[in-house]
Amino acid sequence: MITSALRGAANVQRIAKKGTRNISRALASSNEFKINGASTSNSSIRKFSTHQALTGSLVPPELDNYANFSPGPCNLPPPVETAIRDAINKQGPTSLALSHRSPEFLDIMGDAVDKIRSVMSVPDNYEIIFTHGGGHGQFASVPLNLTNAPDDLVSYIISGTWSERAIVDANKYCKTEVIKGDYKSMPEIAGKVNKDSKFVYLCSNETVNGIEVFDLPTSEETNGVPLVVDASSDFSSKPICWDNVGVLFSCASKNIGHPGITVTIIRKDLLGSPSPYCPGVFDWTMNVEAENLWNTVATFNVEVVKFAFDWIESEGGIVEMERRSKAKADLIYNVLDESDGYYGTPVTDKNVRSRMNVPFKIAGGDEALTEKFLIDGFDKHSFVGFRTMTPFGFGEYLRASLYHGIDVNQTERLADFMRTFQKENQ
Repeated sequence: MITSALRGAANVQRIAKKGTRNISRALASSNEFKINGASTSNSSIRKFSTHQALTGSLVPPELDNYANFSPGPCNLPPPVETAIRDAINKQGPTSLALSHRSPEFLDIMGDAVDKIRSVMSVPDNYEIIFTHGGGHGQFASVPLNLTNAPDDLVSYIISGTWSERAIVDANKYCKTEVIKGDYKSMPEIAGKVNKDSKFVYLCSNETVNGIEVFDLPTSEETNGVPLVVDASSDFSSKPICWDNVGVLFSCASKNIGHPGITVTIIRKDLLGSPSPYCPGVFDWTMNVEAENLWNTVATFNVEVVKFAFDWIESEGGIVEMERRSKAKADLIYNVLDESDGYYGTPVTDKNVRSRMNVPFKIAGGDEALTEKFLIDGFDKHSFVGFRTMTPFGFGEYLRASLYHGIDVNQTERLADFMRTFQKENQ
């Protein structure tokens, strides 16, 4: 069960900082551990404790050429991190100490909203608010704001781990219909969306499964039903066609900021009739009417989002971000495709291969080679983040996540390492 994995993972994480001997002890305390749904005995898991790189550590011995390929949270681009340091070190109060109702902070938040609208070409008939609870908070907020009764119908396109997780909350508040794929390609939706649905839910990038949607479904494809898009891991990496978007949300901790804040964008005609059971903190209408001040917004995180969009704009905007994302993804997928099967990836449809998260396994999942890859990358190249603990265990595949904090040069270094590793270990 996933619960077993979560308990085991939590136990490992709680005492990982005490050393690898204690990690072994933590693993030994659970009779069984689940990785991608498969039972794994303690004897095969304990070997993860023999080196930092195998425990999910993100701090290698040398930091000069550090590259964090973690699926998030992760590094922001160096100029953004510099802007954060400068803001903290300046004279006077920082956004950490500003009242959320002070004129100084209102200027920061107003600038952040304006910059998001400008960079992402968000039309005027959409509201932009900063919400709490990360992406998981919006898993509940979506049905609580867009349905009113348990028999209201909604549609969910299930293409991977996160869309499957999102529907768990929807099932608590309304009636759901599912259009499900095989987690290796996007399911066909044309003609399958019930016209009576209040919305159609879609995760535009499945970080675990490596599936990304580059062209959102049209109104014709969704039978006139508005889209709700979880864009948590690809927002700001490509242009968005807003024609059929009812709601789009993005937690910040991939491309645009730190954990603790979510950018939520709502078409105005969908506001005004939340469920009577919707808590105020999740009520989009209430927060829009209060001008994002219904309760204390995460002030510092709002400023970080502003810094991120300042950087995107200064680098050439969303078109340049997409160009870089394509270039980085191509570098790694070329290695996979040219490896004659040495590196494998689960996504069978190349048209939906994620630019943000590239899952791969080595020699069919050979564990000894996988461990060597992780350790060599960690010790010799300061590469981290390929195998990190998730709510679902370590996972069958390694992942190289290519958010804005990873540049083309770092990606080229990874591609070179992967080719050299194959040559030396095949």
